[in-house]
Amino acid sequence: MEIGILGLPQSGKSTLFEIMTGVRSRDVHGEPCVRGQASVPDKRFDKLVEIYRPLRAVPARVPFTDVNAAGEKAWEMVRQTLSGAEGLLHIVDGFSDDSISAMVNRYRQLADELILSDLVVVENRRQRLLKVAKKTLKPPESLHVELMPRMQEQLESGRPLRELSLTAEEHHALSSFSFWTLRPELVVLNVGEDGFSAVEAFRAEAGLAEPVMGICCELEAEMTGLPPEEQKEFLSALGMEEPAFGRVIRAAFTLLGRISYFTVGEDEVKAWVIPEGTKAPRAAAAIHKDFERGFIKAEVVAYDDFMACGGSHAKAKAAGKVRLEGKEYVVKDGDIITFRFNV
Repeated sequence: MEIGILGLPQSGKSTLFEIMTGVRSRDVHGEPCVRGQASVPDKRFDKLVEIYRPLRAVPARVPFTDVNAAGEKAWEMVRQTLSGAEGLLHIVDGFSDDSISAMVNRYRQLADELILSDLVVVENRRQRLLKVAKKTLKPPESLHVELMPRMQEQLESGRPLRELSLTAEEHHALSSFSFWTLRPELVVLNVGEDGFSAVEAFRAEAGLAEPVMGICCELEAEMTGLPPEEQKEFLSALGMEEPAFGRVIRAAFTLLGRISYFTVGEDEVKAWVIPEGTKAPRAAAAIHKDFERGFIKAEVVAYDDFMACGGSHAKAKAAGKVRLEGKEYVVKDGDIITFRFNV
């Protein structure tokens, strides 16, 4: 799981990366890319830590990558570095010129580069397939023959590939190409202190199906440098319940189709990150491969049920809210789980 941060120069890309991860990419001299992890704000996790007061607390995290590329081969460096990124965070300058048309133009400048890059790959693939006899085509190649014309038409119309209705099989057949515009994208508009009202107008003008969020990186950077109590006062003065960067991190987490379940105890409270739709044995493998191999049952209580029973596992069990689930159980977001296994 990884999200690559893209943006034009001076858009606030590295500043946002630093705010979310605490890693100062600008201080890592000579490195073309810097990686960092952002903790996912989650009130449920915070409450569990408050109840158990564990020796160790580990929240869910999202890995982000900031690319510092320059020169003639900058684009190739970005492509290589982010080839494994599952999603993209596209930050747009919304402060140097706060007119909607200027913001849209800056968004399109990079978005069109991504579309053009994908178009070159599609055209090259079509040319190579034309040289292969139909009878000798392998199943993935036959699927490419069907898909590539649709993809080329989509890209030539200036639209990203993620807007196509592709099946899971088609997505899998295209996975080796690392198409930019096939990956989910979160657009973040970096606005001035009074610019948040521009977000919806920008989204409508740009014709985006992708989620768009607003943030003022200048304010957020100022706030993160304050002690916790002063941060609360800062937020209160702005009429905000939480920092905007926390919402961006949560949106990025959701963008990749991830959820978290919890393991709890006095030693540790931890949020484990898994893809949505994961069955119990596979979810157990997030803790250790042996848990999946020797899986017997999962002892599960939903977070809401746990809290309705006073935040007590014993009371939840007495109320019949703790369930024993087997191998076909699909783990839900916020489940509190104890795995039973034998290796």
